[in-house]
Amino acid sequence: MELSEQQEQAELLLAGFIRGLGLFMLGAMIIMCHLYGEQFQLNWPEQERVVLRTVLYVVAILTFLALKFIRHILLQLNQRPSDKSAKSRYLMTIIVTMLIAEGIGLFGLVMYFLGDATNTLYIFSILSALAMYLHRPNIEEYRLILQSQS
Repeated sequence: MELSEQQEQAELLLAGFIRGLGLFMLGAMIIMCHLYGEQFQLNWPEQERVVLRTVLYVVAILTFLALKFIRHILLQLNQRPSDKSAKSRYLMTIIVTMLIAEGIGLFGLVMYFLGDATNTLYIFSILSALAMYLHRPNIEEYRLILQSQS
């Protein structure tokens, strides 16, 4: 089944919407922290926050590496014969990828509620947005899945 470029773009519209929703959630998280965050901060001791922040930075970096590997595995699985459409299989890959990327941003939210400054929230949010950008829906990946169905 050969699709025109416009049809392929239209089929990726929902995947792009999911990515946009993830970015919107990051922005909403930052705004909510600015408006209401101080009243929910727990103000943990600085030394405990430093240790946890360091661990979460390491986990975020490892998540970046793992995300590339996970996406590669999911794309390989998408190219195998299946009852599901190429669109639904690729959409599941995008959903999983964006959820993992969103998790990096949640590290900043956790640290903010534990008493860290907003710069930690920004750093983790930017890392999350970067992961969403690097693993955005890609027409070439979708074409490979379509070709494997034929």
